[in-house]
Amino acid sequence: MAYKDLREFIKTLEEKGLLKRIKTEVSVELEITEITDRVTKAGGPALFFENVKGYDMPVVTNLMGSIERMQMALGVNDLDDIGREIMSFLQPPEMPAGLINKLKALPKLAQLTSFLPKTVKNGPVKEVIIKGDDLDLTKIPVLKCWPDDGGPFITLPLVFTVDPETGKRNVGMYRMQVFNSTETGMHWHLHKTGKAHLDKSKTKSQRLEVAVALGGDPATIYSATAPLPPGFDEMLLAGFLRKEPVEMVKCETVDIAVPAQAEIILEGYVDPDETRLEGPFGDHTGYYSLADQYPVFHITCITHRREAIYPATIVGKPVQEDVFMGKATERIFLPLLKMQLPEIVDLNMPPEGTFHNCVIVSIRKRYPGQAKKVMCALWGIGLMALAKLIIVVDEDVDVQNFSEVMFYVFNNIDAKRDVMIVDGPLDALDHSSPLPHYGSKMGFDATKKGPEEGHTREWPPIIKMAAEIKDMVDKKWQQYGFK
Repeated sequence: MAYKDLREFIKTLEEKGLLKRIKTEVSVELEITEITDRVTKAGGPALFFENVKGYDMPVVTNLMGSIERMQMALGVNDLDDIGREIMSFLQPPEMPAGLINKLKALPKLAQLTSFLPKTVKNGPVKEVIIKGDDLDLTKIPVLKCWPDDGGPFITLPLVFTVDPETGKRNVGMYRMQVFNSTETGMHWHLHKTGKAHLDKSKTKSQRLEVAVALGGDPATIYSATAPLPPGFDEMLLAGFLRKEPVEMVKCETVDIAVPAQAEIILEGYVDPDETRLEGPFGDHTGYYSLADQYPVFHITCITHRREAIYPATIVGKPVQEDVFMGKATERIFLPLLKMQLPEIVDLNMPPEGTFHNCVIVSIRKRYPGQAKKVMCALWGIGLMALAKLIIVVDEDVDVQNFSEVMFYVFNNIDAKRDVMIVDGPLDALDHSSPLPHYGSKMGFDATKKGPEEGHTREWPPIIKMAAEIKDMVDKKWQQYGFK
């Protein structure tokens, strides 16, 4: 089902016993974070804080902080179903391979147009419009999450920009430190599309208009985090996930359309020649990202719903809510990765690696050096280029079982032969490299080796019990006195 907005998702979670309302007065400074951190790590529910000290607006956290709630947010029983559906459009099973038959599939692709965002004249997010001297961002209960944070940070924003050259929209999720009543930081990393738009606006000597949506239906919120190719509209992805177009409404002071069903919209601009010290910030790596110079977002208008709800997410040492959003991305985009690298069987980006620090992949190995070929290919695909560690195992290894993967890594590797170290781009949050944004990455080939890869010794068979014995013991298990 498609949730109309954040409120409908909250209502559904509550009806299913997956949301807890907290009536006790709580503080936006550290207290909400500590509560949310404990609940998330314990596998607990979404949290609705009704009584936020000093504010009239409630706060909701941990909305998608479990696989079950992530599946509900995207309207599926299995996250893998989404990837399979995407592939049914790109590679219809009823069509054989070949250019002519791919052209015949275009009518199926045309169905995607029904998911394109829909412009409406007005929407709930325009119920209250604030401009001029009445602008005051500090009336929104933005959280200060960790003790050494540089201030309060907006952590779940949908940041809308338009490419100054092509006019194409981008929606990303970038943290925003609140500096004062009308200014925030804009944490655009070097590799992000928002930063590319800012750079283009600088060449044109113009400000970059920006709009920030807070809240909305959960599929739209998730779509802002998706690693889509440049130029692909995140609102189309949201429509595809919802199976209904996202309703969009024009902003008041900038030429940008935003989700009409959002809770709050911040409109404004970023001057490409202006930066300010932003941070530190307790980040999803489990470490503070240190203070640095980042662009400044100037707010020209705030619109919001009556009795608006402020949504926030907590990031920090895993497990946090972003783990489950990242798992959705892993499963949704795996089929697209397989289309480029058909030898891939499965992929796991473990939470302990905070997604960009470790990627585990299983492959159908057919020739010598194939594992290293896969490493190099992955490092050449989008933001996978930032992966610090890639582990490749054989197809019969369950990459979702971290213990099983480590068994093969610890036993199958000859360090000189099977470890590849390369230099290249790194995530801006990586603190271990000597230089920012650039350093070394490592690949482990933990696949079985043969003479063609220089292993002339016999490779021993893995210990496995005979299948018929396992079946027999299964049938007699209770006879042995076990339940």
